[in-house]
Amino acid sequence: MLGLYVHIPFCSAICNYCNFNRGLFDAPLKELYVAALLREIRAAADSSAADTIYFGGGTPSLLEPPEVGAVLQACRESFDVAPDAEITLEANPETVTSERLAGFRAAGINRLSYGVQSFRDEELQRLSRLHTAERAAEAFAMARAEGFDNISLDLMMWLPQQTVAQWRESVDALVALGPDHASMYMLEIYPNAPLGDAMARGSWSVAPDDDVADMYLSGLDRMDSAGYVQYEISNVARPGRESRHNLKYWADGEWRGFGCGAHSTRGGVRWKNVSSTAEYISATAGRGALVSERRPLTPDEQLEEALFTGLRLSAGIDLQAVKMRYGVDVWARFGEELHPFVDERLLIYDGRSLRLTRAGMLLAHEMMTVFIRSTVR
Repeated sequence: MLGLYVHIPFCSAICNYCNFNRGLFDAPLKELYVAALLREIRAAADSSAADTIYFGGGTPSLLEPPEVGAVLQACRESFDVAPDAEITLEANPETVTSERLAGFRAAGINRLSYGVQSFRDEELQRLSRLHTAERAAEAFAMARAEGFDNISLDLMMWLPQQTVAQWRESVDALVALGPDHASMYMLEIYPNAPLGDAMARGSWSVAPDDDVADMYLSGLDRMDSAGYVQYEISNVARPGRESRHNLKYWADGEWRGFGCGAHSTRGGVRWKNVSSTAEYISATAGRGALVSERRPLTPDEQLEEALFTGLRLSAGIDLQAVKMRYGVDVWARFGEELHPFVDERLLIYDGRSLRLTRAGMLLAHEMMTVFIRSTVR
């Protein structure tokens, strides 16, 4: 089934590390944007079956609950949305109240994903986040009180000035709350992000590579001991609480994106909407082109992506499924280059699947590039 992605580009403040398509909150612009979303979704109606809807951003929790409800209603009118669909709203802790959470739940949201990033206030300040660790815990408790039984929390490692011990403090604080899902990402410092300048001004540094490896492995070990199961390089969950929507990206699925800068992949074709919020609003009203990029994926590109993303999953790549879909014997084509990783116990090949060991996940990119090098030859 399809996954539906809805991009909300508004934020109360711009985090100094962020490289996503976003801008500062503007209430009149937001109203125009929601109307544009409804136009795009209704124009795309084709009754295809969908079983996930994901509001990403930006900060989708800046929408009013009735606006979220209107978007969901448009999705249900335009697509065959499963009754048990997973419907996720990304939220920042400082944007929610009990009343707003109750409204989101009544509108149809059944999964929350909080961007916590750290449970240490000094780290949050360095990232220019608006919430505190205490506020994050309060937001989590409010969501539980309003009946949300599927909550994900995001944490970031390799933050400026962060030590291994401090990272473990945040992981322990997350475990103490008991979310249903957790994502643990490594901070990426993009060339155009203000964080780089802030680090230079403050003489902040990041931990050495060995410490980052320790952060990653010790964090996952702690989640293991707390009963979580790793199912993707950066994601763990209680059994049955994996992100069904994000699995579509990693498991060779299809999705339809709505909103400015949103990507879609269907039927071997990938396209992207215009990035500018103003241009997007105009385009949905018939004034200009909505899609800025569109291209068919070659068979090799489709295979490459299936292997590249599939290797991110703890279960790895189902070799028989790939052979049936793409007509390729993966080990016959790539085995010679992959065998050294098997010998080093970074990769497991058992004849049925290819999957990374946890140590191998630290070097995942080196193995994934094998697929790219081989398919471009």
